[in-house]
Amino acid sequence: MLYGYNLAVVNSPAEYIKAFYNQTMVARTGTGLDDKKLTLFYSVTVSVFAIGGMAGSLMVGILVTRFGRKGTLVRITCLVFIAGAFMGFSRTFGSPEMIIVGRFITGVHSGISLSVVPMYLGEIAPKNLRGFLGLVPSIFICLGVFIAQILGLHELLGKEEHWPLFLSLVVIPTMFQLMLLPWFPESPRYLLIEKRNVHATITALKWYRSKVNIQAEIEEMQEEQRSMSSDQTVSVIGLLKDRSVRWQVITIVVVNIGMQLSGIDAIWFYTNTIFENAGIPVPQIQYTTVGTGAIEVIAGCVGCFTIERLGRRPLMIGGFTFMGICCAGITLSLMFQSHYISVACVVGIIAGFCIGPAGVPFLITAELFKQSHRPAAYTVAGCLNWLSNFTIGFVFPFLQMSAGAYCYLVFFGVCMAVAVYVFFIVPETKNKTFVEISQMFAARNGMLEEESSELGIAKNLKLAKTNGYGAVDLEYEVIEK
Repeated sequence: MLYGYNLAVVNSPAEYIKAFYNQTMVARTGTGLDDKKLTLFYSVTVSVFAIGGMAGSLMVGILVTRFGRKGTLVRITCLVFIAGAFMGFSRTFGSPEMIIVGRFITGVHSGISLSVVPMYLGEIAPKNLRGFLGLVPSIFICLGVFIAQILGLHELLGKEEHWPLFLSLVVIPTMFQLMLLPWFPESPRYLLIEKRNVHATITALKWYRSKVNIQAEIEEMQEEQRSMSSDQTVSVIGLLKDRSVRWQVITIVVVNIGMQLSGIDAIWFYTNTIFENAGIPVPQIQYTTVGTGAIEVIAGCVGCFTIERLGRRPLMIGGFTFMGICCAGITLSLMFQSHYISVACVVGIIAGFCIGPAGVPFLITAELFKQSHRPAAYTVAGCLNWLSNFTIGFVFPFLQMSAGAYCYLVFFGVCMAVAVYVFFIVPETKNKTFVEISQMFAARNGMLEEESSELGIAKNLKLAKTNGYGAVDLEYEVIEK
C-alpha cells in the first residue's frame, strides 16, 4: 500500500513543493530557480523514488536469506520512519534535500517490499489460494494510489500548509504493521528447506492451517527439497547461468519488463492532460482522477476474486491484449480529435492493467522457481521492474515529442508481444505445486533426464503421522527410478 501511496502522493502538492524549492533557493542565494532548473529539481524528487526502488530490489536476495521473509519485512519498517521524519520536517529546516533523501529511502523500502511481500504470501498460501493471495498486493497498491488521490483533494490535505504532513503520513500504516506482523510465523518453506527447522515448520503450519492436515504439505516441501541440486540459495549470477531454469528466467524478464513498458506509467502521468483536452473543467479534474483510482481498486478486486477460477494465463493474455487495443484506440482518437474516446481508452488501459498485468507477474515469479532460486529470481524481476519504470518515465516525453500520437503504438506493440509470448510459452500454474511447475518447464529447458535423475536417489526426511500433524522421525530412503 505504501508503494502505491508514494507513487501518487507527489502529484497533488507538486506546485507547492516547487514553490518551496524556489523560496529556499531565494533565501540561500538571493535568486530563484528558472523554470528548467525548477523542473529538473522536481523531476529528481519524483524519479529518485525509482532509483531507491532499484537499489532496494538488489538487496532482496541477501536479506530474505539471512533474516527470512517476515523478518525482512519487520526490519525494514525503520526505513519508513526515517523517511517520514526527513520529509515531514523538510520545511521546518528549509531543506529540499531532505525531501529527496526521504523519497529515496521510501523507494528502497518499496523496492524490498514489492519482492518480499509476494514471496512471503506465495510461500504461506495453500496452492488452491496462492493466486488469490498473490494478487492481494496489487489491490493494496491500487488502494494506496486511491488513498493518496483522496487525501490530495483540496478539501483535505491538498492545501499548501499541509504538504509535509501529506508526504509523511506513510508512518501511520507502518506503525500498525510493526505492532501486528512480529506475531505472525515465518514462512514454513523457509524454515524447513533453508533452515531445516522441522519443529518450527510444524508450528508455523499449524498456525496457518489450524484445522487442516498438514502432512501432505510437508511432504510436498520435502519433495521440493529433494529436487534441489543444492541446499544453498542460488545467486543472481548462478540463476542466469543455470540452464535448468532458462525459460523461467526469460519469462520473468518478459512479463516484468512488459508490465512497465505497457504504457501504464505514461498513462498515469498524462491522465490530467488527456482529461483537460477532453473538455473536463480544470477544477473537476481532481475528482475525475479519484474516479480512475476507484476503477483501479474495483478492477484489482475483479482479478483477485477470479484468478482461482480462470487461472493466470487468461488474466495475463486478456489484460495485455485489452491494454494493447486501448493504446491503439488512443492513437486513433488523438488523430481524429475524438477526446471522449481517448478518455474511455485511458480508463480501459487502467482497468485492463489492474485486472491481471498489475499483480500476476509478481505471483508467477514465486511460482516458477524452487526455494533455492526464488530470492535471486525476485532480485532480477524487481531490478528489471524498477529499471523499466525509470526508463519509461525518462524516455516517454521525448518519444511523445518525436512520434506524437503514434507513440502509443509502441505500447500497443509491447502489450501484444507479451500476450503472444504468454499464450505460446507460459503454462497454467493454477493448483500446481512448485515441483510440478518446475517439471512442466523441464522439457522446454532440455532438462527432463536430469530432473528424473535428481529425484532418483535422494535423502528423504519422513514425518510419521501423529494425530494428523506428524512427529519427527528421521530416515534415509533410497527411491528406485
